Amino acid sequence: MNASAATPADSPASPGAMPEDLHAFKQAFRRHAAGVAVVTALDPDGRPVGFTATSLASLAAVPPLATFNMARSASAWRAIAETDRVVIHMLGARNRATAQIMARDASERFIGDHWHTGPHGLPVLNDVTAWMSGRILERVSAHNNAVVIMQVEEGELGREDAPLLYHEGAYRTPGEIV
Repeated sequence: MNASAATPADSPASPGAMPEDLHAFKQAFRRHAAGVAVVTALDPDGRPVGFTATSLASLAAVPPLATFNMARSASAWRAIAETDRVVIHMLGARNRATAQIMARDASERFIGDHWHTGPHGLPVLNDVTAWMSGRILERVSAHNNAVVIMQVEEGELGREDAPLLYHEGAYRTPGEIV
């Protein structure tokens, strides 16, 4: 990525604009380690849906707000677009297998005993480091994607564990303290 590829903050980017060096853009984000989370919900027919997310962020402490991003072409988008409740799960190193299950084909994500029914009938993953259930307040469209804002209403801390990270296309745990 070179300086000319960046869009100045005061000039609007056209909806179809792509960085001059798309490969460098993708590589830059591959180098940015991110915690692995899973978002779950129910589709309009009451079936569980979910997906792995590395875009989870805290937005505010009072009231407790969190955000996640997703593609509007994702298999779970219809459920997220039409529901008012979701559960976000933070995964630890012991949850690597769960992360892999939730990254599979959508039809296979809830086969097995790695989850249970939680508040409001929502799917909650077992033995995660934390989960939070809440109400979707807003969905902000951005090109082919959406930023989803939720207000946390309840949750639970699980056993402590090293965080599960996604970095350079692989699941990892933190290394030495620097």
